[in-house]
Amino acid sequence: MGQYYKPIILKKDKKTVVSFMHSHDFGNGFKLMEHSYIKNNFVKAFETLIINNPQRVLWGGDYAKVEKGFKNNAYRRCTDEKKVRPETHSEAKHRYIVNHTKKTFVDKKAVIDVGGWQIHPLPLLTCEGNGEGGGDFFGEDKNKLVGSWARDIISIETKRPKDFKELVFDLKE
Repeated sequence: MGQYYKPIILKKDKKTVVSFMHSHDFGNGFKLMEHSYIKNNFVKAFETLIINNPQRVLWGGDYAKVEKGFKNNAYRRCTDEKKVRPETHSEAKHRYIVNHTKKTFVDKKAVIDVGGWQIHPLPLLTCEGNGEGGGDFFGEDKNKLVGSWARDIISIETKRPKDFKELVFDLKE
């Protein structure tokens, strides 16, 4: 079976859902690799929630492990009243994905192009549950990037952050 994902904004406690989005609202599939590409309208819409607005981000999978102190995972705790549907934005000037927790960033313009496709770093870096279902990322991840930013404070910025280290996002399928 395939695993479904929802991009989620969490409170400071890293567990309470503030808001989330549905990929079907943007004509995209729920599986991670059905929507995790640069220029994808669903991912661009999620970016609008964190442009110059650092938030705790999680791309939560429905097969992710149950969290300690809960009966379910973050995906299952997304209730209808917390669902949002922002508009997409022009991506050209919003090129940096910044991790304020780890003091690192990814330049989307530096993501490798494979046959005209570029994997969007945000969903893969912030996902939980990858590898548990069909449609997940199963490419080589020698630097263990997938999920390494889950629940960290992330923003999308127009300027390269000072005193932050650039992370080379080299994943491909």
